[in-house]
Amino acid sequence: MGKINWGRVVLGGLLAGVVLNIVDWLTYGVWLKADMAAAMQALGKAPGAMDSAVPLWVALDFVSGIGLLWVYAAIRPRFGAGVKTAVIAGLAVWFFVGLLHAIGESPMGFMPQRLMMIGTCVALVSIPVATVAGAYVYKEM
Repeated sequence: MGKINWGRVVLGGLLAGVVLNIVDWLTYGVWLKADMAAAMQALGKAPGAMDSAVPLWVALDFVSGIGLLWVYAAIRPRFGAGVKTAVIAGLAVWFFVGLLHAIGESPMGFMPQRLMMIGTCVALVSIPVATVAGAYVYKEM
């Protein structure tokens, strides 16, 4: 069993982060922009209140991408290199982070259920796709 190639985890993770950032921008910055503004207004926030958090979310997508590649690299010796393993890694992270987070947060009512459901479903696709993209550049030492 080889050692994890951390340089490639970071490189692949940054590529995965680019994918996540593009999908998040298209989803929340374009498609759901008006819905998100309405949700923030319902919470008593100013119309542009979310804009100041964008740099944080961009950074978090890159950190998430690196985490996705770390999971891929960790399970790769057991499941084999390739797309199937990257999809498994992405789905595992989506389940334990994305889905469980959405289930836990939904009853609090911070966001409309429709937005929570859309975000969770988009992540079901975007997280495995981002992992596949990042895994493309990952190689063992």
